[in-house]
Amino acid sequence: MPKKEKGRSHETRPVTKRPPSWCRYQPEEVESLVIKLAKKGNNPSMIGIILRDQYGIPLVKPIVGKSITQILRENGLAPAIPEDLERLLRKAPRLPAHLEKHRGDKHNKRAAQIVESKIRRLAEYYKRKGVLPPDWKYVPSTISLK
Repeated sequence: MPKKEKGRSHETRPVTKRPPSWCRYQPEEVESLVIKLAKKGNNPSMIGIILRDQYGIPLVKPIVGKSITQILRENGLAPAIPEDLERLLRKAPRLPAHLEKHRGDKHNKRAAQIVESKIRRLAEYYKRKGVLPPDWKYVPSTISLK
C-alpha cells in the first residue's frame, strides 16, 4: 500500500457541487458566520479553516453558492489587496535583507527573483480582473538582486 501523498497538489476536493447531506447549516447561518469571523479580524483563508475545524463546514461555496471572498466583498469586509499577493508583498523585503548578510546564498537569491516575478504576475492578473486598480504599481525592494 503506497504512502498517502502530502501537500496541496495531492488533496482531493469533493466530487459533487452540492452541500454534504450531513452539514446542517443553512446558507444564511454560514454567511453570518463568515461576516462575524471577518469582523474579528480573520483573513479569508483563516475563516475557511475555522469553519472547517470548529463548525464542521467543509466548503462554503456549495452551501451558500458564493465563495468567502465574494461574501466579504458584498459586505464591504474584503481586504484591499488579495491575500496571496499580500503574503508575497510581506515576504519580498525579507529576502534581500537576508542576502545582505549572506552574500553567497545563491539559492535565496533565486528565491527572491521568483517572489518578485510572482508578485508581478499576480498584480497583472488582479489588474486584469479589476481587483486591483489599473494604476497600482509594485515597487521592488531597494537592494539589487543582481
